[in-house]
Order: sequence, then C-alpha cells, then structure tokens
Amino acid sequence: MTQTLALFDLDHTLLSGDSDVLWCDWLMREGVLDRASFEPRNAEMEAGYKAGTVSVAEFCGFYVGTLAGRSLAQWEPLRQRFLVEEIVPRIPPAAHHQVQQHQSAGHTVVLTTATNRVITEGTAQHLGISHLIATECEVGADGCFTGRVAGTPNMREGKVTRLQAWLAERDLTLDALDSVAYSDSMNDAPLLSAARRAVAVDPDPRLAALAAERGWTVLHWR
Repeated sequence: MTQTLALFDLDHTLLSGDSDVLWCDWLMREGVLDRASFEPRNAEMEAGYKAGTVSVAEFCGFYVGTLAGRSLAQWEPLRQRFLVEEIVPRIPPAAHHQVQQHQSAGHTVVLTTATNRVITEGTAQHLGISHLIATECEVGADGCFTGRVAGTPNMREGKVTRLQAWLAERDLTLDALDSVAYSDSMNDAPLLSAARRAVAVDPDPRLAALAAERGWTVLHWR
C-alpha cells in the first residue's frame, strides 16, 4: 500500500490568522516590542506577504529578528502563554477534524510553515502533529538567537526544497508517495503543485483562481 503524506500549511489554513503577525501584536501588548516603531513595519510585511510582493529572505528574516538577543529558555514562558492565549482559540474545529481524519487513516501528517519553529512547534504539538517543517533560527555561540534565518527559509519554492530534503532523510521521495497538500495562499502554489492532490482552504483570490483553473478541491473552514 502506498504511504500517504498529508501536508498542512499553518497560517490562515489550520489557523485563523497569521502566527508571525499575532506574535508581534502580542509582544507589543506585552511591552517586549515598541509599538510605535514596529507596528507599521509589521503591517507592511503582512500586506506584502498577502500580495506576494515581499521577498522570502526579507519576510522570514523580519520575523525571526524578533527573537534576537534571547535564548530559547528565556523565550519559553512567553511562547507558552502566546500559544494558549493567541493560537489555540484560533484553530477552527474543521481544522482539527481534517488533521485527525488523516491521522486516523494512518497517514503521515506534516505541518509545513514559513513561520519559524520557535513559535510554531507548540502549535504542532497541540494539534498532535509530530512532523514540523518550519523556518529555522540561527543560534549564536552564547546560546541566544542571532535574529537571522538558518538554512533555507520554508517559504514558496523553499517549502518544496525543504520537504524533499526531509523526505530524503527518510529514504523517501515525493514521487513515490501519495500526497495531499492544504493551503490558503498563492505563496504555496509550488507546494500545492508538487503534491498529487491540492486542497485550497479559504483561498486568497489568486489561489482561488488557480484552484478553479486546475480543478483543485476548495474547502471553507471559517
């Protein structure tokens, strides 16, 4: 029997919102980030992502930069509160259900997100997803995050590159597997195109048009 791989995007797919934007908003409310200087840049980055006009390096680097100067242990209390207060309430029941359906069928479920691992691994754990492919954060010699991305950002074509590397570590290839990918965003067109089956979840206008053109399934969870 062919193994099935279920690939889920996170932001605006399994989550009603964007983890990076929510994280920054939350840090501003907590007084960790200065609202006056940071809020306009945060809004600009979110708009650029939705429009597909911001570069991968710029987008991922901007949000990884919020972690600079602290270690994972120092961020731990904040990221746990963020998960409980901001993320868990924004996961629709339909998203939980879809993940659980794949798990019950014995499929390999992977959460693949452009957002960094530090603020998304708790979400994966909450959803019961043991496989997470996320943008990685560089750690300095002092054990603190440098604010730079480590390796290939897990965004746009990078999601396919990182997935192929993840599969290669397990002596697998995408061609040898049955696969289905879920996303809301045109930014994930490369991933959706690489999977055997693509599902557009509450798609943005450009992805909705592509889904209609290619006959992809469209789901509405909100």
